[in-house]
Amino acid sequence: MRLLAKSLTGLVALEHIFFLIVEMFLWQKPLGLKMFDITPEFAEQTAFMAQNQGLYNGFLAVGLIWALVADKRDVRIFFLLCVIVAGVFGAITVSPSIFVVQAIPAILALAFTLLARGSRQNV
Repeated sequence: MRLLAKSLTGLVALEHIFFLIVEMFLWQKPLGLKMFDITPEFAEQTAFMAQNQGLYNGFLAVGLIWALVADKRDVRIFFLLCVIVAGVFGAITVSPSIFVVQAIPAILALAFTLLARGSRQNV
């Protein structure tokens, strides 16, 4: 159960590294245009906003990686909750698919983290 919790957390971190790359570096490229279903004109006008958004996704990824490397369960819970809140907000304000892609993996990682508590403090 602990391995599954940590693996899911790692997956969430990898997702956010991918979001960082797309939003900061590929926003105006074919992958970014297709992934977000935007026009080249819109991408050009919003590139700085996307880069800012990508940076925040990077902070989420680094926080999750820090929690895994340092074996800090409380830090992992905090950053997973941040991802869940961001996923819910994105689903409400932008697209319901954000809930599926961002929030559900974090919810699963959080659930297994909480279930895997066992006898150790840092799970």
